[in-house]
Amino acid sequence: MIENLKSALHKSMAVLLSLTAALGPSTLPAFATSKPAKNAPSTATPIQHLVVIFQENVSFDHYFATYPNATNPSGEPKFKALPGTPTVNGLSGALLTSNPNLNPTNGAAASNPFRLDRSQAVTPDQDHDYTAEQLAFDGGVMDLFPADTSSGGNEVMGYFDGNTVTALWNYAQSFAMSDNSYSTTFGPSTPGVINLVSGQTNGVTATLNGTGDEVSGGTDGSLTVIGDPDPIGDVCSASARNQITMGSKNIGDLLSAAGVTWGSFMGGFNLSVVNPDGSTGCNRTSTGLAGPTKDYIPHHSFFNYWTSTANLAHTRPASLAEIGNAGPANHQYDVLDFYAAAAIGNLPAVSFLKAPAYQDGHAGYSDPLDEQTFIVNTINFLQALPTWKNTAVVIMYDDSDGWYDHVMGPIMNTSTGPADALTAPGACGNAMTALPGVNPANQHALGRCGYGPRQPLLVVSPWARRNFVDHTVTDQSSIIRFVEDNWLGGTRIGQGSFDGIANSIEQMFDFTRTRDGGTLFLNPSSGQRQGDR
Repeated sequence: MIENLKSALHKSMAVLLSLTAALGPSTLPAFATSKPAKNAPSTATPIQHLVVIFQENVSFDHYFATYPNATNPSGEPKFKALPGTPTVNGLSGALLTSNPNLNPTNGAAASNPFRLDRSQAVTPDQDHDYTAEQLAFDGGVMDLFPADTSSGGNEVMGYFDGNTVTALWNYAQSFAMSDNSYSTTFGPSTPGVINLVSGQTNGVTATLNGTGDEVSGGTDGSLTVIGDPDPIGDVCSASARNQITMGSKNIGDLLSAAGVTWGSFMGGFNLSVVNPDGSTGCNRTSTGLAGPTKDYIPHHSFFNYWTSTANLAHTRPASLAEIGNAGPANHQYDVLDFYAAAAIGNLPAVSFLKAPAYQDGHAGYSDPLDEQTFIVNTINFLQALPTWKNTAVVIMYDDSDGWYDHVMGPIMNTSTGPADALTAPGACGNAMTALPGVNPANQHALGRCGYGPRQPLLVVSPWARRNFVDHTVTDQSSIIRFVEDNWLGGTRIGQGSFDGIANSIEQMFDFTRTRDGGTLFLNPSSGQRQGDR
């Protein structure tokens, strides 16, 4: 047994070293010598470690439109579905040949969906504003994407298949995926990240440089975030950009109060690292297929919008033992710290990971091939650890980027404000469903219409159902719900958070039995199998 553990740790360190080289820095972060504190709180399921890989700007159809059928042209990684693979609610038949987006209102850009080749991995960023996405949905007809969310022409109708997003298709084959999961609300990255960790975009307590990314939250005078403001006080926030502080609670607050280890791990967060090109600090830069881009993006920061969980100066942890626990870094770390801590046995109970920007999948500055490298390296690394037997990885996205998707989810919370446009000018849904704001006097906080666009959601774990497609309606706050149920006895954030009405992701697991090993090592470049163990 001891030799097996030594072998696993040796393998994980080898993966770690290759991973850090791929990410840019050639050395691991420097820490004081320390041993991690042992902290294994009781859980409601066998999952003792949850790792959320939160990627950027992908609709479900953009990555899984024709799953499990790939084109398999010559020269591209091939994908062949396993026997018995379930189908998904994707694109087939008339949706491919007589699509509603042939609507003449789209003008010259009226279009059927079309396959993007692996050589076309680098694409422009699309329009994914709160209002634009509602207009594209056209009351549920889903036929005005070229007119309202395309950055030009019909490109918004493009999709990749298993010859480009090969790793994700292979993970879906061996583990569990959803074809019915949504952004909690309409809108871009910051509402997505705020919904992931708090379920509540209402409750801004301070603003800087105007309120261009917020709308009125109701008659109580509150503000709701619908755009991409930076966190106030983050040393990397743009000086002229709209900035905010949130006054609600988040899942980090609940985990800290319960003594559960947790951490936010972001690419580029360690300002002392020097990348191979010499860049460092807030300007630390990496180059992928789409060109150079800064590693850290403030408006993607998981927890810097809340005073209670912020690390605005990007203060470093004092030691590896601090990671996941209270300390100078206040649970906020660089993604490199995640690998360093996990490799010595200090994997927090709950971890939120954000790739360096060039690997986060965001069209315009990232791409699905660089994204694949990050995801596969991270999961290969985790599978080599002794903790893998009780670990679950969730792969999900902050918004759809405006890419075409043919499914409209249920409107679980309505809104009637000037930025709304789904069902009529100034309206998104009917007034029969409403969630309150942070202020209990505000019984219907505006600017929170959702669910928004459909997005990919995958669970990779020895406990995940195998080759399984979940059709349960879930959203970004479903992750909060699972955390609350697994570690916190079902305690909810409250304050109008979507976690109170969300379904969990627990149905994507089978906790009656674990699989032998439950691993799938993939090639980070091709996404193809290295061996199913």
